[in-house]
Amino acid sequence: MAQGIVTPTRASAEGAAPASASLLDTAPYRIGSVTLVVRDLDGLASFYRDVIGLATVSREAGVVRLGVGSTVLLELRHDAAAHPWSPREAGLHHTAFLLPSRAHLGAWLAHAAELGIRLSGASDHFVSEAVYLDDPEGNGIEVYADRPSSVWTRDDNSIVMQRDRLDPAALMRAASGRWTGMPPGGRVGHVHLQVGEIEPADRFYGGLLGFDVMIRLPGATFLGAGGYHHQLATNVWHSRGARARPAEMAGLVEVELLADAPTLAAVRERCREDGLTPDATDGALVLQDPWGTRLRLVAQGSEGRPGDTR
Repeated sequence: MAQGIVTPTRASAEGAAPASASLLDTAPYRIGSVTLVVRDLDGLASFYRDVIGLATVSREAGVVRLGVGSTVLLELRHDAAAHPWSPREAGLHHTAFLLPSRAHLGAWLAHAAELGIRLSGASDHFVSEAVYLDDPEGNGIEVYADRPSSVWTRDDNSIVMQRDRLDPAALMRAASGRWTGMPPGGRVGHVHLQVGEIEPADRFYGGLLGFDVMIRLPGATFLGAGGYHHQLATNVWHSRGARARPAEMAGLVEVELLADAPTLAAVRERCREDGLTPDATDGALVLQDPWGTRLRLVAQGSEGRPGDTR
């Protein structure tokens, strides 16, 4: 989604309206955390702390967990010998960090400009405003803020999303203060995946996991639950024909999905009907998509605690 960026400059602070309630708060699926294998653990952990604003929640040999307060949003697992991930492979397109308000996004954008962070894109999607960048090992990142769902345009069961040019100066004027790190309420709003083919991805994420197709674009499907524009998306824009990712490759390993009880029960039943035997660890349901990405389904309210060994 890259497009030209106007490098922002520091703008004067303005008052901002409080963040509105998110459909994610009551959705049957939410993203819990994202797990990456990284070659430079200390370097990547510093990047996500300094640039994205995450805090260290826990650390043990070869693993750093980052997030907000006691909530883990990102787990980094060290493997210095891992092969670098190629953007032509299946895997992560981006992890999208959702901020509570437009004011927070404006403050983050000014913070990124002060650090001299190179952005790969920025878009007004109508449902949200979003900024894109990559971490030092090429893992894609989106930092975004939603507009209130009451102003989203819906067409039957679909939601209208576009790619208009973002106005960085206007966004920074919305900031109510300086960026001081990921605020309470910051979360992973969605995860966008690269896959080898759209149809098998639709069968897995839509048919088996039960997500609704919210938007279809050439080479991409946006999948939501509870009326949200998307908790997951898949595309073949760079990865068409990709096979399962080699186990020794850096990059995305696992996405934790927080599911309500009826949704989790329905997935278990569909697995039984399809003759699938997913892993069951600590009450979680662990499935693997056709390209090797693990989906760890955890009951909402019982997600992993700091210091766990997921």
